Amino acid sequence: MPLVRIGLLTEGGYPYVAGEARLWCERLVRGLPQHRFELYALSRSAEQEERGHVPLPEHVTRVSTAPLWAPADDGRTHSRRERRRFTAAFEELVSGVCATDPERFAAGLYGLAQLAGEQGGMYAALRSETAVRVVESACRAPGAGRAVQAARVPDLLEFVDELERVLRPLSLDWYEEPGLGAADVCHATAGGVAALPGLLAKRFFGVPLLVTEYGVQLRAHYLGQAPDARPAARALLAAFHSRLAGEIYARADLLTPGNAHARRWQERCGASRDRLRTVYPGMEADRFAAVGEDPECGDPDTLVWVGRIEPAKDLIALLHAFAEIRRAAPHTRLRIFATAVAPGYLSDCRSLAAQLFPDEAADARTVGESPVSFEEIGGPEAPTSAEAYGAGRIVVLSSVIEGFPITLAEAMLCGRGTVSTDVGAVCEVIGGTGLVVPPRNPRALADACLALLREPERAQRLGAAARARALELFTVEQNVAAFRDSYLRLLARGAGGRPEGEVPFARPAEAVVPGHWTTPTWVAPASGSEAAV
Repeated sequence: MPLVRIGLLTEGGYPYVAGEARLWCERLVRGLPQHRFELYALSRSAEQEERGHVPLPEHVTRVSTAPLWAPADDGRTHSRRERRRFTAAFEELVSGVCATDPERFAAGLYGLAQLAGEQGGMYAALRSETAVRVVESACRAPGAGRAVQAARVPDLLEFVDELERVLRPLSLDWYEEPGLGAADVCHATAGGVAALPGLLAKRFFGVPLLVTEYGVQLRAHYLGQAPDARPAARALLAAFHSRLAGEIYARADLLTPGNAHARRWQERCGASRDRLRTVYPGMEADRFAAVGEDPECGDPDTLVWVGRIEPAKDLIALLHAFAEIRRAAPHTRLRIFATAVAPGYLSDCRSLAAQLFPDEAADARTVGESPVSFEEIGGPEAPTSAEAYGAGRIVVLSSVIEGFPITLAEAMLCGRGTVSTDVGAVCEVIGGTGLVVPPRNPRALADACLALLREPERAQRLGAAARARALELFTVEQNVAAFRDSYLRLLARGAGGRPEGEVPFARPAEAVVPGHWTTPTWVAPASGSEAAV
């Protein structure tokens, strides 16, 4: 198998100790020791950088990092000619944003990238009065959306401030050899800002681009906007991120959504179906084998919830549902295991539990006395997540927002019967091996839990089917194999121009040599610039 040089692009994740997508990236890198990885990481906070990196294997040959959180003023100023170039490119970019013109957006983006590559950072230019006036003109121009036409000075300032942060990858020194421009494949582990360096490597050096999204960045931006934000500023930022997502999906050689939910988002934003390939996240099945292979393990009267305690998980609805369950099945318990917490929300949940069960404590220190307990993974009662799932026979997921529900897949590997809300990729993951109810519906959640509590044999059958499904679809091995195949396909397509559907290295090399065994005439491949789009 040929060695592939992979430029792995992350934002707020691997190789930092604390960050998103750290585990699957680490498993991918360690699962392909025959290839060479170079990491290009954008950090989101000073705390993340202070906590440092995870230990890296020897085949990670380069680690380049850049902050998105700190001021990036390098003192660079432009000459009059450079300012004219900046203004022209920036006008194209923001006109494409305000008037929903993808071609103008792309022209402006790559124009700014070329200027940054030649002349250095654009901190001062992007925060200048000229930039604000350009955005204002674009908002007032014919064809601009109604929402952005109402933009005022505070909206414009907020927008250019965000643009300066998001466009910082344009000014990084990651591209010239021996950087991303010399990689065999650029692999962006998310869309949005993380994929921007890969876009530039493809545009200017012809490097194939692979984009993986387990949670769609555009959707995350929409959901993450503050509800009290100014409407015009929200509209401008949403339009920018929409144009950026569209450009990424249009230019990527291969998109690997982590589930059908992410895939539908990508298709709606312009991704071509022939460049989409679903690759499910991979989990270490061995960690859950002891629990999964013991159908009698766990208390049949205990419901288990595992995850991050935050509003999106809707533990409030779960607690109300559990109050209904207790009225019908008084001996039932609910054990809530936290992998992380939003402190304010945890306090709200504890207070509600105390109100719903006033005669019984709701504290982790009274496990065994309380119908509801709040515990942590790693504590004395549950040193590992497998032991948390093994505390009961039924696992509940009550979320109102989910991408790919990792905890649900882990519960399946543990052979648990599951009751879940119909959000994100839940139905796709479950595949008929668990009960699914509408979100924000405590009554339906309670009825489904009671159905499995009253029929333990049914819960056991569903758990066995769930484990078989998870072992087939959601293991590290299948995940790594899928990406290994993707890298080789992209390498073969870029290097030799193989037909789209042909599997690389499936035929011996001599099979393509015409005529007799003579030394073939070597023809230089097309330059990288000819492959750029």
